Amino acid sequence: MEEDARVFHRIRRRAKGPSEAQRQLAEAHARLQGQVPPGFGVPAPEPESVEPAVVVDDFLPPELRVPSHDQVEGTMMPWKQPLVLDGEMAACTECGAYRDWLILSTRGDIWLRCRAGHQQQEARIDTVWFNRHSGPADSTHATFEDCLRHLGH
Repeated sequence: MEEDARVFHRIRRRAKGPSEAQRQLAEAHARLQGQVPPGFGVPAPEPESVEPAVVVDDFLPPELRVPSHDQVEGTMMPWKQPLVLDGEMAACTECGAYRDWLILSTRGDIWLRCRAGHQQQEARIDTVWFNRHSGPADSTHATFEDCLRHLGH
């Protein structure tokens, strides 16, 4: 009960008028009323004349540039282990090979090429799968045969 009396006493004391801190804040606000910060309303100074920047060719030298997707007919990657798609092992329809594939991605289609050189389109693989599983290109080749030689086929 004594505790309740102190709480109500504090509430009544606050209700009588503003505290000292509130009075000081109100006085400071009244003093600052109508004042303008320095530089406010003054036009900005004219920018100094700047000489034009020197244009620098920031592109890589031609021998280090990677061709863009529209400049490449397709990409391929080796796949040494058996290729399991939808729970089924992919096999060459002509010779029955089931490992040591080259997986080719060209014009949105995926093709499998066995060691014997037989090719078959693979509808269970899309370009998203190919891009996720292929590493960065280590070289580019002018012809399909050059790329096959590079990959050992």
